[in-house]
Amino acid sequence: MNKSTVEVTIPVYNEEKELEKNITKLYEFCEDNLSDYNWHITIADNASTDNTPVIAATLSKKFPQILYFRLEQKGRGRAVKRVWSQSKSDICIYMDLDLSTDLIHLPKVINALEAGYDIAIGSRLAKGARVEGRTMLRELTSRALNFFFIQFFFQTHFTDAQCGFKGVTRRVVENLIPKVKDNEWFFDGELLIIAEKSGYKIYEEPVHWVDNPGSTVRLISTIWGDVLSILRLLRTRPWRKT
Repeated sequence: MNKSTVEVTIPVYNEEKELEKNITKLYEFCEDNLSDYNWHITIADNASTDNTPVIAATLSKKFPQILYFRLEQKGRGRAVKRVWSQSKSDICIYMDLDLSTDLIHLPKVINALEAGYDIAIGSRLAKGARVEGRTMLRELTSRALNFFFIQFFFQTHFTDAQCGFKGVTRRVVENLIPKVKDNEWFFDGELLIIAEKSGYKIYEEPVHWVDNPGSTVRLISTIWGDVLSILRLLRTRPWRKT
């Protein structure tokens, strides 16, 4: 029996301090826990200006199942969409380099997609999730975005649009990724909204998540970008288009 193929995409921007350590940790985890799949890891570098390209290229030469993909434009969403769109894998995963979400959840997300779900997401807000070290400001902001701006305006049911730990099937890559216009931090939130409004099945995995104090996410600019994307979706409603 042929094994399913799995693409694990890690978007990075100026991550020279954590890149080697965390990619090696992820690689070793996949070796130990994904033996039922043909898997590989793609480091998706979106216009890094530090030593990230050198380190990523070295890792791709050292490990046979690590690929390095370089984009000359910034944007986490742009990087993930580009890699997924070019991938031929049955299942496409992405996660943040800081590995804030415990890797123990990776096989569970893949299993959900194998069992018939179209999208599988890690959730820090679902019942059973454990979150450590997160500031009250980020917690309140996340809940406001998910429960007011998204669930209220779009009548959706998923609980966490922002957790950097998601997987999709080949069907989603082919049918929905072309409809997602956001190239920054809200691309996966946009994907989830379009998917649920289009009738796709979404699985939520309550995760153990540990905050990374060195995160480079800028809260105000990220929120503003999210709001602009939400307003665009309310205006264009891409799930109504054939």
